[in-house]
Amino acid sequence: MFHNRKPSALSLAILGIISLEPVSGYDIRKIFCTTPMGHFSTSPGAIYPALKRLKENSLIKGQIVKKNSLRPKQIYALTHKGLETLKEMLVQPVTHQDIIWRLEEMILQFTFIGNLLGREQSLRFLNELAFCIEEYVPTLQENINIQRKLKNINGAFAVEQGLAKYRTTARWARRVIRELENE
Repeated sequence: MFHNRKPSALSLAILGIISLEPVSGYDIRKIFCTTPMGHFSTSPGAIYPALKRLKENSLIKGQIVKKNSLRPKQIYALTHKGLETLKEMLVQPVTHQDIIWRLEEMILQFTFIGNLLGREQSLRFLNELAFCIEEYVPTLQENINIQRKLKNINGAFAVEQGLAKYRTTARWARRVIRELENE
């Protein structure tokens, strides 16, 4: 389903949530509404079509429960293909493009790696993440200098904010690496 392109953050989030335990679409929406995952979507107009696509691609299966009640609900679980696809999504190497355009999704990816792939894959991912960020930092510093030379002080300050975010994420990754290595 996702060959030759990165999956959407919403697909990754949904598959990751379902990998933890079978849930309903309502449960998924509730998780999105009450956690930082809401960044990826809280809209039923996005969540339910995504569930439908994942089901059509045989990545999840649904089972109707409480069939005879006024409110039957569908509980979703990963299929074998869905689990393998999710694992494939999680082991993708971190790229410089990911750092620039998908940093929040990278943290989402990390969320599910430990449960499904274990400590070694978590360490690999964090090392790649930190390395790519640390390689990108000089580019941002150079951009700050360019903005200052252009006398675009607000532009320089804006890039500084981004630089601070990247440095914080790299420090976080290095700290988590140390903690995981000491377990």
